[in-house]
Amino acid sequence: MPDRPAAPDRCLIAARRGRPRQLGRRAFVRHGTLLLLAGSRVPLSAQLEAATESTTPSDRFAVMTDLHYADKDAAGTRHYRRVPAKLAEAAQQLGSFQPDFVVELGDLIDGADTVETESEFLRTIHRQFQSLPGDKHYVLGNHCVYTLTKSEFLTIVGQQQAYYAFDTPAYHYIALDACYRGDGQPYGRMNFDWTDSCIPSEELKWLQDDLARSERPTIVFVHQRLDVDDSYGVKNAAAVRETLERSGHVRAVFQGHYHNGDYRDINGIHYLTFRALVEGSGTDDNAYATVEVLPQGSVRVKGFCRQQSYQLGP
Repeated sequence: MPDRPAAPDRCLIAARRGRPRQLGRRAFVRHGTLLLLAGSRVPLSAQLEAATESTTPSDRFAVMTDLHYADKDAAGTRHYRRVPAKLAEAAQQLGSFQPDFVVELGDLIDGADTVETESEFLRTIHRQFQSLPGDKHYVLGNHCVYTLTKSEFLTIVGQQQAYYAFDTPAYHYIALDACYRGDGQPYGRMNFDWTDSCIPSEELKWLQDDLARSERPTIVFVHQRLDVDDSYGVKNAAAVRETLERSGHVRAVFQGHYHNGDYRDINGIHYLTFRALVEGSGTDDNAYATVEVLPQGSVRVKGFCRQQSYQLGP
């Protein structure tokens, strides 16, 4: 039986019709700018120019997570061999969006029993991922280093470090690596339990120092969750959250790992868990998002297919 026809239009229609979930005290700002100016004596042309400037993104990027690519049969709702078709559908949308960069929030591949097989999974999907527009950033997930070591994974994708930071003119971005056991040992060669995730003391100190050096508003990327204390969460998440809150600059944390997606606001920081791309057999079951960072501080997340949209206010 042939595969059911792909339905990219459904993803596009959902993105156009879906109302973003507006969150934060200033979530009204997208529509509020002109309303606030309507009763003023400022010339209409100046009002329109100001409104355009306030809604023109300073940064544009794309987010996807938990691709779990593998050349193996489906397991439950995870359809590993359908991932390349989903990534191709996302590439069509991102081609018109033209992001500055694309972030993969971990579990780019699924695990294999041998280094050779897992390496081939990674090389295959990495080649396709590299064809997406914009710079690429990889966050390590537990399945990325099931058999591979971190060094082997990073070498194949051409990335120097597992945790690091980078800047744009407007924002500061941090990628964290929570693929460590509670005793501080890094994941690799099947030496871990996926529920045992930790940000080690050395990385936490680096995070504190990095946040102290930057005064830009900041978005953090991580695979395992920082907003829960269950098996999906980082074991020392409370200490990490305290560091983020103390800086006063962190606006949002974008994370994966929990395939159903979620959202929480903890002490003024938005914790957005993105849905897994691997779930479902067709391209209409896809899940990814574009993100626009607006000058006044709000973050507009436009979800495609199963991914919900959000308007995150400062």
